[in-house]
Amino acid sequence: MVDRHAASALVAFARDLLLHAGLEADKAATVAEILVEADLLGHTTHGLALLPAYLAEIEKGAMTKSGEPQPIADFTAAVTWDARRLPGPWVVVRALELAMARAQETGVCTVSIRRSHHIACLAAYLQRVTERGLMVLLTCSDPNICSVAPFGGRREVFTPNPLAAAWPTNGDPVILDVSMSITTNGLTKRLHTEGEKFPGPWALTAAGEPTDDPAALFTTPPGTLLPTGGLDHGHKGYAFALLVEALTGGLAGHGRADPREGWGATVFVQVMNPACYGGLERFIRETSHIADTCRTTPPRAGVERVRLPGENGLRRRAEQLAQGVALHPSILPALTPWSVKLGVSLP
Repeated sequence: MVDRHAASALVAFARDLLLHAGLEADKAATVAEILVEADLLGHTTHGLALLPAYLAEIEKGAMTKSGEPQPIADFTAAVTWDARRLPGPWVVVRALELAMARAQETGVCTVSIRRSHHIACLAAYLQRVTERGLMVLLTCSDPNICSVAPFGGRREVFTPNPLAAAWPTNGDPVILDVSMSITTNGLTKRLHTEGEKFPGPWALTAAGEPTDDPAALFTTPPGTLLPTGGLDHGHKGYAFALLVEALTGGLAGHGRADPREGWGATVFVQVMNPACYGGLERFIRETSHIADTCRTTPPRAGVERVRLPGENGLRRRAEQLAQGVALHPSILPALTPWSVKLGVSLP
């Protein structure tokens, strides 16, 4: 039988660990909420699985525990911050709050962020935007890390460079969160730890040979992940990875051309207000029509039905809010030493 935990208990547990580690109260609460939201949606490599590493970063002084982002530029609808390595989830939530408020008047607001710490699961932020009748685009890169080769190459240049977006319909919102590589670093590490293989040739060895073995990423020199599209159509993931680099490091004015500082993120946050364009009612009519058309498309053989991006995650979220969160079995054992060290009881 799978052990389940109330989402509120997990949020309180994570918050208390972060508080005892030294984060300010508002930052600890926001980081805890975003991590648990990722687990609710089923993104188990980017939820509480990240908390031990976050606590280690706080302990060694690699994550800033207090203070505010430093404003770099503010042109009402175009804002740039230096996040000073503050906790990424808290920084992104603050940026979304600013962008949502300003988009009500300007129609669109973009916040470009340099030098944030890691921002966890992108999908975990999106519903707070769509429930206000707004559309959001969120993407990030980590200029301090590289694990993905450009198409045709065999040396790492990018991170998986996830791209997320969401918009409202007359039912559930459409929510997408996809990496520009075939898979993420988090899943690669988990599969390697558990001695599992990729479902296909998702990586290259250091010699440039296709492989299904995650261990290829942990050799010296390391192999690389392939861009989305793999060996056949990886030029597509490669092109989108370059777009993410321009939206993040390019617009923030800080990225791979600068000295490395440690695990972190450069972030692009954009909120659009449909009411300032063709109108919210017409926006919902259009997004709902295409959503309904996709859902009612006859499925091909072997497919039960056509789903929308985010549909499974939202179903899983509702089920886990009602019945408790089923954590990946690796998560609580990894947090037990921190529970003992910081004097916070396990949930």
